[in-house]
Amino acid sequence: MAVPIFIGDEISATGYRLAGVRVRTPAPEDILNVITWACSQSSLVMMTPEYAAMLSDSDHDHFLSQESPPVVVVPDIRATTHVEDLANRLRSQLG
Repeated sequence: MAVPIFIGDEISATGYRLAGVRVRTPAPEDILNVITWACSQSSLVMMTPEYAAMLSDSDHDHFLSQESPPVVVVPDIRATTHVEDLANRLRSQLG
């Protein structure tokens, strides 16, 4: 099984790296290429809300709604951005 990939800020990435997760901290203009690459390389992709917000609305919806690999938004270490409640997100997407 492929190692999970984390996409986010350098401070949060440090903790994930110590846990054995592959990490990427792309520039805003590279986020789409990096998440596309991550989805082709891993069985799980995690990203902070800050980096998820860098995606266009259509790309954001596409990646977060795909089944494989799952792409999930996780809090950053500073908790500077609110992470949407998973239960509410699932209810809104699945009805």
